Amino acid sequence: MNLDPAWILALTLAAALGSGLIAGVFFAFSAFVMKALGRLPAGQGIAAMQSVNVVVLNPWFLGVFLGTALLSLLALAAAWMQWGTPRAAWLAAGGVMYLAGCLGVTMACNVPRNEALARITPGSRGAEALWTDYLRTWTAWNHVRTGASLAAAAAFGLALAA
Repeated sequence: MNLDPAWILALTLAAALGSGLIAGVFFAFSAFVMKALGRLPAGQGIAAMQSVNVVVLNPWFLGVFLGTALLSLLALAAAWMQWGTPRAAWLAAGGVMYLAGCLGVTMACNVPRNEALARITPGSRGAEALWTDYLRTWTAWNHVRTGASLAAAAAFGLALAA
């Protein structure tokens, strides 16, 4: 099927920018935000992260995060419709990396940890142990999201160049 080249260009550029922007947000958490929170006493770190997890649910972040997921689905559809062209494999790779490595990991790994953290009262019994585990495991999965989002941005960039 022959798709409008301007539509494919706009879709691919938007997906690349969205993936890159989300990679930057996740990179900031991996590179310094979680380290800074980990330096606080457990109760303060928990309270700060609980606040982050509430405030992040806003139209700006969710618009880019979920909008890029939608663009990734459209990129997969476009790749399928023009399979065999030089850009199709890169569109598919970018779409899969974002959907699986970013959205999928977020829903399966980071969100359940955020929900567990939301249920704990800072300073309560067990809070420090949960916080120690949260810092380690949440951040490890965040590294995966960072790499997947960055790889998706690169794949979409290569699709633009194809």
